[in-house]
Amino acid sequence: MTHPLRTFSSALPAAAILLLAAAMTPTLLASAAAPGFARGIEGQRKADLGDGTFLNPVLAGDHPDPSVLKLGRDYYVVHSSFESVPGLLIWHSRDLVNWEPIGPALNRHVGSVWAPDLVHHNGRFYIYFPALGGNRLTNMVVWADDIRGPWSDPVDLNVGNIDPGHAVGPDGKRYLFFSAGFMAPLADDGLSVAGPARKIYDGWQYPEHWEVETFAQEGPKILRHGEYYYMVLAEGGTAGPATSHMVIMARSKSLDGPWENSPYNPVVRTQTAAEKWWSRGHATLVEGPDGKQWYLVYHAYENGYYNLGRQTLLEPVEWTADGWVKASGYDVARPMPLPAGGAAVPHGLALSDDFRANKIGAQWTFFHPVGPVSDLYRYEDGALVLKASGTSPKDASPLQFIVGDQAYELEVEIERDEAATGGLMLFYSERLFGGFGFSATKMFECSKGEVTAFDKPAAIGRRFFLRLRNNHHVVTVWHSPDGEHWTKHWMQFEVSGYNHNVAGGFLSLRPALLATGSGEVRFRNLKYRALP
Repeated sequence: MTHPLRTFSSALPAAAILLLAAAMTPTLLASAAAPGFARGIEGQRKADLGDGTFLNPVLAGDHPDPSVLKLGRDYYVVHSSFESVPGLLIWHSRDLVNWEPIGPALNRHVGSVWAPDLVHHNGRFYIYFPALGGNRLTNMVVWADDIRGPWSDPVDLNVGNIDPGHAVGPDGKRYLFFSAGFMAPLADDGLSVAGPARKIYDGWQYPEHWEVETFAQEGPKILRHGEYYYMVLAEGGTAGPATSHMVIMARSKSLDGPWENSPYNPVVRTQTAAEKWWSRGHATLVEGPDGKQWYLVYHAYENGYYNLGRQTLLEPVEWTADGWVKASGYDVARPMPLPAGGAAVPHGLALSDDFRANKIGAQWTFFHPVGPVSDLYRYEDGALVLKASGTSPKDASPLQFIVGDQAYELEVEIERDEAATGGLMLFYSERLFGGFGFSATKMFECSKGEVTAFDKPAAIGRRFFLRLRNNHHVVTVWHSPDGEHWTKHWMQFEVSGYNHNVAGGFLSLRPALLATGSGEVRFRNLKYRALP
């Protein structure tokens, strides 16, 4: 991640076949058709192509800063959740390609939650993460004896900087590495810092003429392999130019250093804006299911779809004879062999919701909620009832979910109290959103982060239906009094610019339910389907 607060601080035969096939195919340009996606639940795209190969992303949509933990046959991953609560959703896999959600580890708002690190130490799970709130930047930890919870309340470590990475020395002492090459000792229980952070690594200097966002040495992940500790980290900035982010490595026989930079740096980097995946970086190095092949799991923006956020990619790498890691030469925009020795779990989850089961935290999250999340909603007779608050998307806490499809349509039934406004929108942040809603007297059109009021059609009462289609950034909305007779709104919107490079925040454009004013708004039978 990059932020103004930066101042704080082998399957060779298969590989050969695929590489030959790639060499016989024209270079993938921005205008070229990508290989066909596999389609899963509701037509959602998924990585497993069903023929022994996979196509990135392995987690489509906004899943940035992946931290991967291998424990026996199982893999777990957690991502930055920023202003979304519940946050720190944990996913489970047995092949690094197919992932199922387990549940959130953080159930209250503690600030903007950045790049976490998921670890297992002496039988206990920990997630270390930075939290930014107001003018304060700190690091926190939650812990659990079972990966499925319950998770503890967050413990404030009262230490600054960002992107904590857990490490254990040869004497069993614990440490946290941070961005900008700092390291601080941890108490034995991992719940407090035992001394000041000190600088132990200066990073790797890339050529000055490269087009990056900024230096941004961040995201250290520490792995002990053989006689060395390996540090995998990011430089170049997480957004900005397409060629910004990159994966670099260093190694040392001691956590204190000196750290030797890899001769293969950068191990991963987007070379040109013609590639499908931009700003590739912030990686975890992990052993594959067969115990032989290794992989990097990292995030990247999809060319032409910045507003989907940073998506999770998987790339095979190889150990060299001199004890380093380098890329295996695959084109990550094309199919690659599934990791050997793994087993698929059911991938993803249905985004349609009849609101008969609680999916808060697994699918749904509130944006920057005030007070306990449990006070903001309840379930009642097949309806999700949201407490109305605020006057518009600018000061409300919309209920949102992540999408990974380039085009989709959704529809929902809404019933509002007399003094409440109910709506359906695409929400990036309080600064940038678009959509539609109704109050007792007005029809509200939202576009470019602004709200315009019109007289409400006479046929629209307290109960109505809304439909929204995002067709590769072109958004169309319809309204209906009964779910059968639909009226298309006279204005359509283009939303490709609703992204971090425009509005900041490291977020993504997400479908959201809106309840403003006073009283309550009931939502029923949300239908989602991916479009070609």
